[in-house]
Amino acid sequence: MVVVIHGGYWRSKYGAELGEPLARDLAEHGIAAWNLEYRRAGNGGGWPGTFDDISAGIDHLAALAEPHALDLRSVVALGHSAGGHLAVWAAGREKVAEAGPGDRDSLRGGGGVRLTGVVSQSGVLDLAGAERLNLSNGAVANLLGGPSSEFPVRHRLASPMAALPLDVPVYAVHAEADQDVPPEMSMAYVDATRGSVVPAHFVSVPGDHFALIDISSPAYLACRHLVCELLRDTEFGAARFSGRV
Repeated sequence: MVVVIHGGYWRSKYGAELGEPLARDLAEHGIAAWNLEYRRAGNGGGWPGTFDDISAGIDHLAALAEPHALDLRSVVALGHSAGGHLAVWAAGREKVAEAGPGDRDSLRGGGGVRLTGVVSQSGVLDLAGAERLNLSNGAVANLLGGPSSEFPVRHRLASPMAALPLDVPVYAVHAEADQDVPPEMSMAYVDATRGSVVPAHFVSVPGDHFALIDISSPAYLACRHLVCELLRDTEFGAARFSGRV
């Protein structure tokens, strides 16, 4: 089972149509795919709505498992750009929820479906760094309702860093020529996992930001390969694949 989470810097004008080609490709290769939509900043999302939708969408797989004969023993998330951030965040959402929201907003905790692996495609995995670089004209503050100076707790809880260390294998795949999300966003996350029992792996692939969601490109094919390995055996996948594909 693969949960596909689209990108678009969490903005309302980008929707699940970005993930549809990936979900179709996975299905054509015999993998059940759930192209997950969520509210974005500008259409009811932001904090905490976007995060609640990701949690609810993943947990809803439990209701679909029996009628659609889904095997939920292995559930991998494949997320692009902002979707990469949400995919890695979702892998640690139970730990984030335990930390407590810490402000006036509620945050949905983990439910009955747990991710067993993540392939992040040029994910915005370092929210603090993304805010500092003002990526996409303040996309992080737009998602979270304001800057970290005003809402430090929600910025911390929205970051995948808050859930470290994870016991879930994560591949931070990044396009070499990415000019939309700098590779440092993935590198910072991977560096933060060093010394963990299950450290994340940085994987460099050719192409630009959108090559990762072009199902004919080597960059996407590398991601699909990693997804398949995680579905077969997460420990084997984490041990075998790292570096450049």
